[in-house]
Amino acid sequence: MTSLTIFYTVLFYFATLVLLGGVAYRIYEYGRTPAPLNIPTTPAPTGKGGVAVRMAREVVLFESLFKSNKWIWLFGWLFHVGLALVLLRHVRYFQEPVWFLVEFIQPFGKYASFAMVVGLAGLWARRFLVDRVRYISTPSDHLMLALLIAIGLSGMLMTFVAHTDIVAVKAFMLGLMTFDFRPMPADPVLMAHLFLVAVLMIIFPVSKLLHAPGIFFSPTRNQADDPRETRHIAPWAAALERDKA
Repeated sequence: MTSLTIFYTVLFYFATLVLLGGVAYRIYEYGRTPAPLNIPTTPAPTGKGGVAVRMAREVVLFESLFKSNKWIWLFGWLFHVGLALVLLRHVRYFQEPVWFLVEFIQPFGKYASFAMVVGLAGLWARRFLVDRVRYISTPSDHLMLALLIAIGLSGMLMTFVAHTDIVAVKAFMLGLMTFDFRPMPADPVLMAHLFLVAVLMIIFPVSKLLHAPGIFFSPTRNQADDPRETRHIAPWAAALERDKA
């Protein structure tokens, strides 16, 4: 293997381990964090089925954000929908044969990159143009948005301007999955794109992007509004009561 192939092979194995291990550990922490009070944001459903529907609306439609700020909702929803389609499109690099759904999504994912970048640009502009948001924005907020935009733009550059050898890219990615290592194409734009993706994978578990799994552990969203019908008691508090008894 060439030094380039070795570098990106080691980089992606390391980034994958950090991503999977870091996210798993943070989810474990979320799961064991006490929720001592019943605090759903009202009006809230009173049953588990209603909570599931509400959570689905929140994850898919960003319902609470839509109610609070239409402009932020527009740019945020554009980014997330564009990102979802782009990620689905990239699944083809890890499959042989490729699933029908992944094949079907290819043309949509190709142009969804524009929605992704436009959404990111709007969210980044907000951090400069809105006084109260600019005041609370940290360098890491700007760097994260810059990283995501750079990933999107470099991917678009390979798709629409400087085409890369996608057959060789797929062979390299499949080789990583099967430990049958293949040469990494020496394409500068591809190298930059994959390096930025690896950086994102490494910093994801310690970044604000963890709101992706974190929303499912938010007590204001995942609790039913039933304090009159059912006494809410956290597992750790129940254990204390048992010990006292």
